[in-house]
This record gives sequence, C-alpha cells and structure tokens, in this order.
Amino acid sequence: MKILITGTAGFIGFHLAQMLLERGDTVVGLDSINDYYDIQLKYGRLAMTGIPYDKIKYGKVVHSDVYPNYRFIQLNLEDKSGIDRLFEEEQFDAVVNLAAQAGVRYSLENPLAYIDSNIVGFTHILEACRNHNTGHLVYASSSSVYGANSQMPFSTSHSVNHPVSLYAASKKSNELMAHTYSHLFNIPTTGLRFFTVYGPWGRPDMAPMIFTSKIIKGDPIKVFNYGDMQRDFTFIDDIVEGIVSVIDNPPKGNPDWNGEAPDPSSAKAPYKIYNIGNSNPVKLMDFIETIENNLGIKAKKELLPIQPGDVPSTYADTSELENDLGYKPETSIDQGVKEFVKWYRDFYKESKSIVESQES
Repeated sequence: MKILITGTAGFIGFHLAQMLLERGDTVVGLDSINDYYDIQLKYGRLAMTGIPYDKIKYGKVVHSDVYPNYRFIQLNLEDKSGIDRLFEEEQFDAVVNLAAQAGVRYSLENPLAYIDSNIVGFTHILEACRNHNTGHLVYASSSSVYGANSQMPFSTSHSVNHPVSLYAASKKSNELMAHTYSHLFNIPTTGLRFFTVYGPWGRPDMAPMIFTSKIIKGDPIKVFNYGDMQRDFTFIDDIVEGIVSVIDNPPKGNPDWNGEAPDPSSAKAPYKIYNIGNSNPVKLMDFIETIENNLGIKAKKELLPIQPGDVPSTYADTSELENDLGYKPETSIDQGVKEFVKWYRDFYKESKSIVESQES
C-alpha cells in the first residue's frame, strides 16, 4: 500500500513509519516540524528514517537515505493548496493523520493553534481524502474526549459531551467531522482514542520524559492531584501494532443500525471509533518509582493540586479493538520503562557530546 502518515517527525508517527516501511509499504511522511517542543528531537527521529535535516525545505519532497520506499515533505496541514497537490500527485491508498497541535495544558494558553491545526487542518485532510478517493482515513483522537466522565473503564459507548480542555474539544470535533464525511461521501474512517503513550523517542512535554529529566538533574518533579492520579500507560510498540491492524481493516458500516444505540461505531456509515490503550491503569506514584528504580535515583517530589483541564484517572476499555482485530498489549510497565530510560540516557548523552564537539 501507499500510505500517507502526517506527523512523522512526531513520536507515534515516527515509530509507525518505521514499522510500515519494514513490512514493505510505500510511505510518504509529512510534518510541519513546529517548535512546540525541541525540534532537535524531531530532526533526530527523521534522521533515523534517513531524512537528514539539511535536506529539508518546506514543500519539497526528500528521499530517504535508509528506506528506498520512504519520502518526506515538510508541510502544514493548514496549507490547503499544498495538501491538495500532494494528494493529487500521490493518490494514497490510506492516510494516517497523526499531525495535530498536542497538549492539554498548552491549549489553555494558545487556543488558536488548536483551531488552525486540529480543525482547519483536519478539514483539509478530509477534503483531500474525499476528492482523491482515499481508501481509508485513520486519525488520532484522544482519551481526553472523555473529559469529566468518571465512569471507568472508559468505553466508546460512553458520553463524550463534557470535554474539559480545548484540546479535547478539538479531538471530539474531529470524530464528528469524520463521521459526517463517512456518511456523506462513503469514506471509511477510523478514529483512535489514544491513552497515555510512552517509550523511546517520546515527547518531552509528557510525564515520563519530564520526570526522567528532572530526576537525573536532581530537580523536584511536580506531582499533581497530590499523587492521586492513575494513567493507562501504553508502550509505543503496542500502540503501533494496533494502528497497523486498524489500517489494514477499514470499517464497512452497519446497514442494520437503527439509530438508537449510543455507540457511534454502530453507525450505518463506514465509520469506527476505538480506544487504544493498555487497559491496566497504573498509579502515578508507582510509575515514578519504576523510573527511580531504573535510574538508581530517588525523586524529589512537589505535591500539588490538580491542574485545570486535567483528569484524575484514565482507563481504556479496549474490548472492541481486541474482539475486532485481536489487539492485545504485551509490554509490562517494568519492561517499557526500562527501554525508555535506556534510550533517554543514550540519546541525550549522544546529543551532549555532539554539542560539546561543535563548541570545541
């Protein structure tokens, strides 16, 4: 298949591109490479797939030095003419839209960034899929859509009418927009509500990276809700295997749906929503202790109240994805954190040595 992955300089997109390339798919990667977090980390991910930063130029296709079936283009989702031109030239079999303005807390400070990327940009992807007969659109939603819902575990049949951040609202909007296009234009779409993803090459604005960095430096870590938090931490390899299964199985719709069932995945349109997580929530304090054990350093903890836009617990009901596609995460927290900490030490040690050699 020829697959477009948006967000390939990002955490999940980078790993997904690698897995699809290694199984023989043709992949075109797209990313804006914005500065929401350290762009050197983004360039590092691209370099791992054979895309050197000195060859990247906005709107120009770069061929990989590592994978002959991989090309990359720096492009903004808001660039409608650029998106249309790319779809016209490539005629993708499937699209995986992972590019978005991420972060719950950042949305409190920069709301327009979420409208531009997550709403306007997603509309451009939907329109391009419609106009170029894309076979399947898979897109990133988020566990954040469950918002103030306190019924655990979170199920796709639960109400998502009470988001508590603009980021969550933008992701719920994506699900509604995708359903409209599936209904009107018969485009198969699958939304994935990601739960807390971690692992090598992870995002520096997420708890695992923040905690590890501060513990190594001896700085105190901020533990919100006074430590009474639970997260459905899911290792990146398990997430990517689930995404690949979803790509290969576009929804067909349910012609017998009578419009009464609350589950949006029951619709007549070729539209599906899945939770994708570990179904095994972990206490934040236990996760921190696992990082401490792997680093051999005790953390200095600053206990604080819960932040606006945050939720105390996440817990994914993934039974639908398990039943439909055999999804079953297998990486334990101990193993996942061990792999993450090893990568962190290696990557930042190497980055430091590069900087020091350039300064000398």
